[in-house]
Amino acid sequence: MKRILGALVALCAALATFGLGLAPANAAGPRPVVFVHGYTGSASNWVTAMSVFRSAGYSSDQLFAYEYNSYGDNTQNAAGLASYVNQVKSRTGASQVDIVNHSMGGLVSQYYLKVLNGNGNGNGNVAHLASIAGANHGTTFASACTIFATCRQMLPGSSFIRQITAGDETPGSTQYATWYSPCDGIIIPYTSTRLDGANNHYVPCQTHIGYLTDVVPLGAIAQFTKS
Repeated sequence: MKRILGALVALCAALATFGLGLAPANAAGPRPVVFVHGYTGSASNWVTAMSVFRSAGYSSDQLFAYEYNSYGDNTQNAAGLASYVNQVKSRTGASQVDIVNHSMGGLVSQYYLKVLNGNGNGNGNVAHLASIAGANHGTTFASACTIFATCRQMLPGSSFIRQITAGDETPGSTQYATWYSPCDGIIIPYTSTRLDGANNHYVPCQTHIGYLTDVVPLGAIAQFTKS
């Protein structure tokens, strides 16, 4: 009988160990992060950010960069982001992701969260949204490229901007944060990045592109997404 009981205990221990091995790789770690570049940007914009995030405890297989057509239509770009998020969730086994965007990526992200599948009530796929110098209420700088639909959508007061800012700007259970600076130079007015209901961080002086290599705000964003 003792030998039988001993065998059962050993079997249970082996099964427990095997079960732990089957757990999703990110079960005990942070959620995967999807980075969304700005106008004319690409995945290469996030090289420094990904390095900072890895230093903060993320693994490379938790960091993803979504690329889209800067000259197309941001409604389509947002639909592409929705599909990409689903792919990331499937690949990692995560139930939610965090999104970090820059510049026009703010419009793509906000349309995805607020309009697509959300009906203005937020989007359960996203736990945290960090917007770095996001064109969330538009920028007059976009008047220089109105030949493209994305730039027309980025103009303050456009129908696209009105759609993503109507009502609650930070709906649902998603935690929102923004980083904005008077030295931006591209987001005009620079306060356009702020979202009502978000944790809005004033940065004394940083340029629009400078954010992408500034390890101080990037480090703060990594801590925000891990919270």
